Amino acid sequence: MSFIKPRSTATTRDRLLTVAEVAILDKGFAATSIEELIAEVGITKGGFFYHFKDKSALVEAILERHLIAEEVWLDDLFACAAKETIEPLAQFLVFLRLLQDQMAALPDVHPGCLIAATCFQERLFTQTVHDLAQQNLLSWRTRFHARLTAIANIHPPRHSVDLEAMADMLVVLVDGAIILSKTVREKEVLPRQIALYARFVAAVFRDEG
Repeated sequence: MSFIKPRSTATTRDRLLTVAEVAILDKGFAATSIEELIAEVGITKGGFFYHFKDKSALVEAILERHLIAEEVWLDDLFACAAKETIEPLAQFLVFLRLLQDQMAALPDVHPGCLIAATCFQERLFTQTVHDLAQQNLLSWRTRFHARLTAIANIHPPRHSVDLEAMADMLVVLVDGAIILSKTVREKEVLPRQIALYARFVAAVFRDEG
């Protein structure tokens, strides 16, 4: 789900992963050929097959790297939020503000979501790819649900709310905003939706007055 952060290009394998990730987000898996990837990286087809047995293996490696990078990215955002406050609700709202700021700072619309790319072209991918995509979304759910539960223990929700569904709501909101942003070519869509989610979270948990 996260946008393309700087990736290592220290090895030929790293360069292949980065070039392929960008290409898949830009035009999809089916339209991305091995020939164009090796041309951009500057290797032979044999060089490609030295690192990956086929395109499916390449996508598996991209997703595995993506999962690691995304976990580090979220950990860093929450670590920055923790430096500002230890109070669970305030910390989660700071996290959302930092997330909003990063999305607003993108030079163009968000490049897209790898998980969405695999989901909407599911028949093109192996079960391993689908398992990795599922792992990614469940990781977001688990992470945010734990945060919301900690908040609810201190600030009982003002209305009955399914905290797991509320955790999923952020995932749904971000991926939906990416699709809308790319379709209408308005980069402001994503940060605006995150800001609205933050207001919703505050309204659910903050005491009246």
